[in-house]
Amino acid sequence: MKITAVVLTKNEEKNIVRTLNSISFCEEIIVIDDFSNDKTVELAKKNNAKIYERRLNNDFSSQRNFGLERSRGEWVLFLDADEEVSPGLAVEIENSIKAKPEKSAYYIKRRDYWWGRELKYGEVSIIRKKGLIRLARKSSGKWFHPVHEIFQTSSPVGKLNGFINHYPHPTVKDFLRDINYYSTLRAKELLKQGKKMSLVEIISYPLGKFIANYIFKLGFIDGPAGFIYSFMMSFHSFLVRAKLYQYMKVD
Repeated sequence: MKITAVVLTKNEEKNIVRTLNSISFCEEIIVIDDFSNDKTVELAKKNNAKIYERRLNNDFSSQRNFGLERSRGEWVLFLDADEEVSPGLAVEIENSIKAKPEKSAYYIKRRDYWWGRELKYGEVSIIRKKGLIRLARKSSGKWFHPVHEIFQTSSPVGKLNGFINHYPHPTVKDFLRDINYYSTLRAKELLKQGKKMSLVEIISYPLGKFIANYIFKLGFIDGPAGFIYSFMMSFHSFLVRAKLYQYMKVD
């Protein structure tokens, strides 16, 4: 078996079919589900996915590594349920693996779609150009960090030309829910690392981030969506720092 796809889910009935259809070229599809209470698991089973129900426990790396350990493929492709492999990328992945590459992992670029348009600038521009490691030989490395997790490997890493398409936060309400959740995880992670926080940083960092994303990284070119996305990600930075300060001073 050559390719296993590992997908993390939690109440993703609106997204999961699109994701699974895009990875139909994989010989094995594993869904690690955090006990969804909608039709996610039912829809995944209909699309021939192998289901493991496992509590996330606020640790995305642990969840991905769980899927990695249970993969039977020589190569493992990692996706979130609000992502899909573009047709061009699917062909590129298959051809790259058939060529028996020297690389043991690959960066894959990601395109973000929000409010019906592709965002090309601001917060998303780095991942759009540089990408994330999402395809790797099973034995080449593992995932680290509970949130904003990264795949670490000491093996040679290449880069593919195709894109993963990403459809995050369909509404502002969803966006607020997500950044509230992720900012809590990040603040607790920083607390464990001994990170200190000051009122000056709580005020200055989010402001600086907004200016960097909206002005210097040209987020304004993406129109109203670019402004709101830049503002919300700066608010995320504020919440991380405000919550860390709270944990330091109160909890």
